[in-house]
Amino acid sequence: MKSTTPTVLIVPGLRDHVAEHWQTLLGARLPSVRAVPPMGREDLNCADRVKAIEREIAAIERPIVIVAHSGGCVMVAHWARTTRHADAVRGALLATPPDFDSPMPAGYPSLEALRAGGWLPVPRERLAFRSLVAMSRNDPLGAYERVGELARAWGSEMVDLGSVGHLNPASGFGEWPMAEALIQRLATE
Repeated sequence: MKSTTPTVLIVPGLRDHVAEHWQTLLGARLPSVRAVPPMGREDLNCADRVKAIEREIAAIERPIVIVAHSGGCVMVAHWARTTRHADAVRGALLATPPDFDSPMPAGYPSLEALRAGGWLPVPRERLAFRSLVAMSRNDPLGAYERVGELARAWGSEMVDLGSVGHLNPASGFGEWPMAEALIQRLATE
């Protein structure tokens, strides 16, 4: 008998493994979870990351809820354009997607590096599955209005988190309890 409880697929952004990141902590608590391996900021090959999502999705018994953060949200949008497995996804939580169309702060990839890696243009097609975009009012990687434009293009429901920075350890976030409630919402609606 197939399970009706979704497996959560964690899709990290442009970072290496971070033990205190909310996605890492969430993955340790959930009963059924897989993760796309982090690839860091040095390897910006978007196609390789899309293939990594496809491999993980293909290996998971359905249904699936995707939980992406930052650049992982953009990876999911790229993946959604080419996958044959969109029907396996019950929903996606896309937390604080960056605005890759605008220059990033120091320490992040340049527009030229993102373009060379295949990230640009950022897909703006409607996603084939339900999605929630969790948005921050003071995210240094994506202005609220610009992220709202992405959410509308993706056909996503917007969730205003208030002023939470980039929802990462640098912004004071380790645990993010709201993630579990949003996952549950996607899993049951």
